[in-house]
Amino acid sequence: MQGAYSHVIRNFAARRWAGMNRVFRAGFVALVLLLPLAAAAVETGPALPRFAALRSNEVNLRTGPGKQYPIEWVYRRKGFPVEVVAKFDVWRKVRDWQGTEGWVHQRMIAEARTVIVRGEVRQLHGEPDPSSPVVARAEPGVVARLLECQGAWCRVEVQNVRGWFSRNEIWGVYPDEDVR
Repeated sequence: MQGAYSHVIRNFAARRWAGMNRVFRAGFVALVLLLPLAAAAVETGPALPRFAALRSNEVNLRTGPGKQYPIEWVYRRKGFPVEVVAKFDVWRKVRDWQGTEGWVHQRMIAEARTVIVRGEVRQLHGEPDPSSPVVARAEPGVVARLLECQGAWCRVEVQNVRGWFSRNEIWGVYPDEDVR
């Protein structure tokens, strides 16, 4: 009687194991099929690289993506334009107009667009035309709010003065980017 009983127990255990295997296999297949969809859902937000601006008057630039990494630089200019080139969790790797790169927390990045005047003193024109009247002059390093870009020209605002810079006179917009 003992042998017959153990046979029933073994058959029951084998059937239960086989049933669990089917459930496990079905779950595994579902996981494999749904994983790309879940990954796509996680990858939300603007594409990289992209331009953005610093959200605060004090932003720590770190050597790696985390508070455990040393601070390499401190930006002290709200609205300063940066290029976001990579991301890891809540950290964004940024590059500034001089090529300095490092990691900042995503909370320190604003989606607002700004540009920085580069090179030499630049003329801010009233229209997107080099022969149009000059409404202001801007020193290198002046930060302006980017309003739009049309072809080779970008419209900006600096201290309540609006005008147009040639795209190659500023940093913070891609050569072929359409900004509206």
